[in-house]
Amino acid sequence: MLRSLFNREPSRPERTGRTVLSGPRIPRHSSGWAAMLKHLKEEESLRVLDIGPTSPSNINFLTALGHSCYMADVVHEALTGEWTAPPEEEGGAPGFDVGRFIGQTLDFGGRRFDVVLLWTTLDYIPQSLVQPLIDHLYAAMHPGGRVLAIFHTKMEGPNTAYCRYHLTDGDTIEMQESEPHPVLHVYTNRMIEKLFSRFSNYRFFLAKDNIYEVIITR
Repeated sequence: MLRSLFNREPSRPERTGRTVLSGPRIPRHSSGWAAMLKHLKEEESLRVLDIGPTSPSNINFLTALGHSCYMADVVHEALTGEWTAPPEEEGGAPGFDVGRFIGQTLDFGGRRFDVVLLWTTLDYIPQSLVQPLIDHLYAAMHPGGRVLAIFHTKMEGPNTAYCRYHLTDGDTIEMQESEPHPVLHVYTNRMIEKLFSRFSNYRFFLAKDNIYEVIITR
């Protein structure tokens, strides 16, 4: 089941532009996804939040497993929307209006999730949004819920293009290049644990392609 999570104020017009997915899907081994897939197959009727552009194949895959699927295109919304906040001090630089962004684009209507497929979202969004987004997801998850997150170890170079991740029934995910957003942050394991300090457990998977994965338990 696909539900819209973008509840906008009536005065704010809908943007018609959508995230463009281009190029072929490139398979990539993912130990993190393999572990999450095992969890999805063992449990029934989970509520899954898939962060990223709409992927009909992901929707079909998750619903075929008996789960409910919701989507939120956080990176596109954060980087292409008008979320400028007035400067905190006179003469200062404008900031990112975190409260308005979360209120208008991540209003889950009281829904709580069992699984969040966060992918590489935290590498691309404004720094001021990172911790509030994590805290918002924490509040919107059931205890014991799991997050699958992917992080780059380098800001430039191979495999740093912003991609949509498509699910498969195995230990691979399919990467498809999307909008040309640069990696804005690189996090160490310790930094990730600090960001997710309210969560209870972390399981790290180190890959060979300058990317590593984490399953974080609420």
